[in-house]
Amino acid sequence: MITSTTQIPKYIRSQIRNNEITTHTSKLAPGYVQANVVILPKTAAFDFLLFCQRNPKPCPVLEVLDEGSYFTKYTADKADLRYDVPKYRLYEYGEIQEETNNLEKYWKNDFVTFLLGCSFTFDSALMSAGIEIRNVAEGKNVPMFVTNIPTSTAGIFSGPTVVSMRPIPRDKIVRAVQITSRFPGVHGSPIQIGESEKIGIKDVFKPDFGDPTDILADEVPVFWACGVTPQAVAMEAKLPLMITHSPGHMFVTDLKDEDLSVI
Repeated sequence: MITSTTQIPKYIRSQIRNNEITTHTSKLAPGYVQANVVILPKTAAFDFLLFCQRNPKPCPVLEVLDEGSYFTKYTADKADLRYDVPKYRLYEYGEIQEETNNLEKYWKNDFVTFLLGCSFTFDSALMSAGIEIRNVAEGKNVPMFVTNIPTSTAGIFSGPTVVSMRPIPRDKIVRAVQITSRFPGVHGSPIQIGESEKIGIKDVFKPDFGDPTDILADEVPVFWACGVTPQAVAMEAKLPLMITHSPGHMFVTDLKDEDLSVI
């Protein structure tokens, strides 16, 4: 168990690299930015970069590594993207083939790695304002849903937007919108409040990714764009190979949450 005195990214990444942490990262490194990971061949990298540019809400870019490189330069000091994520997913032609704790035997010299903003980043700001993050309180992964909201197509990439859900007390919804709007680099303000059926979600207790959480009588499900969107897009694009983090198993950066605040 990591204590509060050791909640620093470098230590957490070392534990992940040594397979001492293999779970979702929602409770880890409060106050530090976490990132979604997408790794794909160089031949698809421009289309994906264009896809991110056209879809900044679900796919805000934090860093793009050089071709073949697995060391970060800007989001962390030479973290190794082959080992420093708790769990990866390998997609072949749109189908999940495997989940693995490291990419040592899968790495290719033409890979380009993208790090995208994650809503775990603004969870700390919400909690500091007295808004409970239910999945954190329950020790669960955040619930995520595939919606009927289309992304803007770019080259070979298209597909639905994925959202994450947090139950918010009715009297704190305005405050939650204000807080998360300060963080456009990690999805920003919600894209739907309360009316889940309007974005194609039939049952808020049956997420497509992550875990279901309780929703209390005075609470409303609030939905934010989610960095798992590239995984839904990967299934549509059917690339021969695409690697992502497993939902909720993020890369912990050295950046502070406030580094991404616009206010």
